[in-house]
Amino acid sequence: MHFLNYSRVFLIFFGIYIGCFNLLHSQEGFNLPKNQKRDKISFKNINNLVIIPVEVNGTSLSFLLDTGVSSTIIFSLGEKDSLEIRNTKPVKIRGMGDGEVIDAFKSSNNTVKIGDAIDTNHDLYLIFDKALNFSPRMGIPVHGIIGYDFFNSFVVKTNYVSEKIIIYDPDNYRKRRCGGCQDFDMEFHKNKPYIDFTIPSVNSEKNSSHLLLDTGLSDSVWLFDENSYNVEDYFDDFLGLGLSGDIYGKRSKLDILGIGKFSLENVTVAFPKKDAIEAALKHEKRDGSVGGGIIKRFISIIDYQKKTITLKKNKNFKDEFFYNMSGLTLEHNGMKVVKNEKKRVGSSDYSLDGQKFSGRTGNGVSLVTDIELVLAPRFIVADVRKNSPADLAGIVVGTEILKVNGKAAHSYKLYEIAKLFSSKSGKTISLQIQQYGFISKVKFILKKVI
Repeated sequence: MHFLNYSRVFLIFFGIYIGCFNLLHSQEGFNLPKNQKRDKISFKNINNLVIIPVEVNGTSLSFLLDTGVSSTIIFSLGEKDSLEIRNTKPVKIRGMGDGEVIDAFKSSNNTVKIGDAIDTNHDLYLIFDKALNFSPRMGIPVHGIIGYDFFNSFVVKTNYVSEKIIIYDPDNYRKRRCGGCQDFDMEFHKNKPYIDFTIPSVNSEKNSSHLLLDTGLSDSVWLFDENSYNVEDYFDDFLGLGLSGDIYGKRSKLDILGIGKFSLENVTVAFPKKDAIEAALKHEKRDGSVGGGIIKRFISIIDYQKKTITLKKNKNFKDEFFYNMSGLTLEHNGMKVVKNEKKRVGSSDYSLDGQKFSGRTGNGVSLVTDIELVLAPRFIVADVRKNSPADLAGIVVGTEILKVNGKAAHSYKLYEIAKLFSSKSGKTISLQIQQYGFISKVKFILKKVI
């Protein structure tokens, strides 16, 4: 039985953390149909993460597109998901955190299709541990992660604003003139790209930090040595759920982060505890990771063959950097039956099926209420930061969120609520909750910690 070590970090805004392993392998990779030079693929931008449709052996799934992984991983397959699995052998994976090793399977000779691109000899690593279901924190199904095998096959242009990816056949790609663009070299270690950024040191001098380019990281920046950087104010926080345990650390802000002619101010940063990143420090010489919170501010063109990335500012560039000021981490926990009421103009006061009612208006027109029973997601509190506004308001883990600012919680996408919690200091959040079996209302004000 083969044994693997995980050595990187994947964090999303909702508090998910997963380490991913390094594997050196050979396979032909993805190809576009003959004589096709490019393809456009739509994606969902879920809190700075790129979620793309992927077809595996004829089954439609959703994957995170992640420059920080060197192999394709499948997890979170529910009981209703059917997937043909080919040529498997058992392996073991060790994640970051305090837990034990995890059983997995390596599967070879799979057919994977993304847009018009197809790979007929693709290796997959499958994790069946039900605890490793990250979809609840995302609010949408996410079945796996794909990275190097995809990026190494094409020149990949990503636009977070339009939520479109264009992939180009590298043999036919011709770079166009681009006003405002700047090219940067990428250095590769074990199939993963690294770029140098400038971050103020403890002496307030600009120094170079070697960071993993990590589209699977929702945060802006993770740094591994808090003592090397000029940051003063921190707050402790739960950073994510790991393959082998919870990850905790500190959050703060950097005065400035630069790359070439681009400069960003008051950038959110996280410093994970050392025990969570021991594997990364042992196997990779890097200072941290730069994630979607930064990358979403650019149109990027990534060329693995030439080891370059081209960046151009987009309309997100000047957006202020926020973190979750509520202290709440929510997750999608099952479904519930709710009533949807719709009013329409009608003529009858009462329907035969007992589901339609009306009231006469002053001009004699009847308003009929149609009542429809539908399934809706339940949003449950998965974590509460100590001394946060939500904590001080009395909200605890396991509380169900029923309404947010007067609207039914299920009328939001989960990431929309998370975005609301990160919106503006001083904003009042009103919640209707079910806690300890009782329904009540609570209010708190979003407040900056630093």
